Amino acid sequence: MSNVVIKLENVSKQYRLGNVGTGTLSHDLNRLFAKAMGKEDPTMKVGVSNRLDTVDGRYVWALRDINLEICDGEVLGIVGKNGAGKSTLLKLMSRVTSPTTGEIKIKGRIASLLEVGTGFHPELTGKENIYLNGAILGMTKKEISSKLEEIVDFSGIKKYVDTPVKRYSSGMYVRLAFAVAAHLEPEILIVDEVLAVGDAEFQKKAIGKMQSVSQSGRTVLFVSHNLTAVEQLCTTGILIQNGTIGMTGTVDEITSAYKQLSVDENELRRSGTRLVEFLDYKMTDMNGKAAQEVFLGDNFLVSANFKAKEQVELCDMSLDIRNDSNEFIGHITNADDAFEIKNIAHGKTVSVNVTVKNMCFSPGTYYISLWLGNAYGTFDYIENCIRFSVKQGDHYILRPYPFTHRAKTVLQSSWAFK
Repeated sequence: MSNVVIKLENVSKQYRLGNVGTGTLSHDLNRLFAKAMGKEDPTMKVGVSNRLDTVDGRYVWALRDINLEICDGEVLGIVGKNGAGKSTLLKLMSRVTSPTTGEIKIKGRIASLLEVGTGFHPELTGKENIYLNGAILGMTKKEISSKLEEIVDFSGIKKYVDTPVKRYSSGMYVRLAFAVAAHLEPEILIVDEVLAVGDAEFQKKAIGKMQSVSQSGRTVLFVSHNLTAVEQLCTTGILIQNGTIGMTGTVDEITSAYKQLSVDENELRRSGTRLVEFLDYKMTDMNGKAAQEVFLGDNFLVSANFKAKEQVELCDMSLDIRNDSNEFIGHITNADDAFEIKNIAHGKTVSVNVTVKNMCFSPGTYYISLWLGNAYGTFDYIENCIRFSVKQGDHYILRPYPFTHRAKTVLQSSWAFK
């Protein structure tokens, strides 16, 4: 049976709004007195008469009743909306802050990368901070020295390693901080969204390093809004909703649930001058029948009606296509097909059909955003207004589709003997 290295039992975290610290002296004394008398903690009472409830707007529960076990070697992805409590959970497990109620048991050495600059002394050089962090983790100077060259090479800041870190850019901070956290051999590695500060090349490098850390049997906890990175790295996951654990499961189950939650809660975002605006739009098959799915290799239609509020000489229309991780996958515009939309009279309604040919996106869920505008600006932009799915079918490949979230498109090919 797997060995549990992190265990949270009925953990809750409360903050008092507008104040620095955990509460007032009177509240602390009340809690101590209640504990001494064997009574219930008064801060845990729920009801409109309770001064610590959120009714008066002065207190907020960042986390409520968290029960969680994380095993040795587990690679856990933590997802959720902004403000759901993900970072608070990591801070509790990193012992940056303590829970208001409940108990956290941790077995093993933890290295955390929570915020840019966390754990670094700004006046010390990069090299000195490496030794400082290693000492905090309980390592000897000899152990740190054996890893020093590897850490500096990975971070890519060799030229500046003897410069005080207060002069580093945020990207340099993150590269060095991650290199230190990942290379000083902690039993548990905790990484928050901070990797988003780094460039794309370093993010890829960091994901690879975390994969090698997990393969060595160490535990990794990873928070990110980049669901593709979560799916690539993690095996299991939890979904945090409003300070509680909404769901646990495999990483694919968790990311799918989060994507659907985001779609359900998201209202259409619209922007532009509305000088020309969409009246309606739809997706159909080639026979004009409403469609929400398409098979690999098929064609489909996107139809739109739009109206000008005054005379417009030239207007372009485009379709942006994203996957359910909000990654930009495709772009279609009338300009690329030499199709002109011009001389739109005041009050005139224009109807356009766009044929999307030979669908080659890998099976999954996709969203189309519609845009109207010209070189001078945006008339109307509706984000992710058409949702559709791509199915395998039998046009392209005869075996079951071999990929999940790795491939973005399916390419056609022809084979011949030389």
